[in-house]
Amino acid sequence: MSLKRDEDEYHGNGLHRPMEAHSSLSTIGHINYIRMFVSDRLQFPDEADEHLFGYKDLQEVQTIGQGSFAHVREMIHISTGRRMAVKRVRILGTGHDDTSENRSMKQLHKEVEAIRSASNCPQIVRFYGLTFHEGDGLVCMELMDISLHQLYKISHELAKEPFCETTLGAVAVATIRALQHLKVKHQIIHRDVKPSNILLSLNGLVKLCDFGICGYLEDSVNKTRDVGCRPYMAPERLSFTNRSYDSRSDVWSLGITLVYKLSYLKNILVAWKKTIIGS
Repeated sequence: MSLKRDEDEYHGNGLHRPMEAHSSLSTIGHINYIRMFVSDRLQFPDEADEHLFGYKDLQEVQTIGQGSFAHVREMIHISTGRRMAVKRVRILGTGHDDTSENRSMKQLHKEVEAIRSASNCPQIVRFYGLTFHEGDGLVCMELMDISLHQLYKISHELAKEPFCETTLGAVAVATIRALQHLKVKHQIIHRDVKPSNILLSLNGLVKLCDFGICGYLEDSVNKTRDVGCRPYMAPERLSFTNRSYDSRSDVWSLGITLVYKLSYLKNILVAWKKTIIGS
């Protein structure tokens, strides 16, 4: 349904309430903040109106990818026929203290705010909306055609052909622009740059995705170490010392990604890791 047309009825059902002046994240908590001011609203970039939606308004097409705490499916918004990538994130709890359960909601809030704010960058996947189903968060985003990891497998392992350097160059330029946008405009460090998080479309677009473990830079540095894919981590993030790191660690991860895809050496990541830890 269109938000403009049915907003009064929707608010009357208690699904959304107008933001009060005294409401703040610290007083209402992450779960209530998201439910009140962020969720159940879907907006596509070429449409002026928002759509009110829930899980019942979506139809599953196929599974795209799956991880420990989230999986991504291609789904259709039934009323508009628009196809989306929908990331289903496990929410472990809704407590207001600093428990692991509440941290999962904090991280979802951080991910949604990061991708919402950065969606105006052509090299970052667009955010469409968020809803909840059975306690899990459903993050609706722009659907791309293939990941860099999948493209590599098709090119090298199936077709037995060298990976196209022109394509790899386009990937490098687009990803660098995305990382620059995150750093300069939003003070965000991605922290999980790797082949499966770089997406491509059949018309030549290259976009960065998955802000599930992103972080906000404080004074241009960060010290959180227990997140990300270790084979792609920069040396300062693998170090056992309490060294700080900044957005340059994302550039390192991109470099390892490009070298890996260009060289076809599957063991190169293991070699990098052993060398770094050994030194």
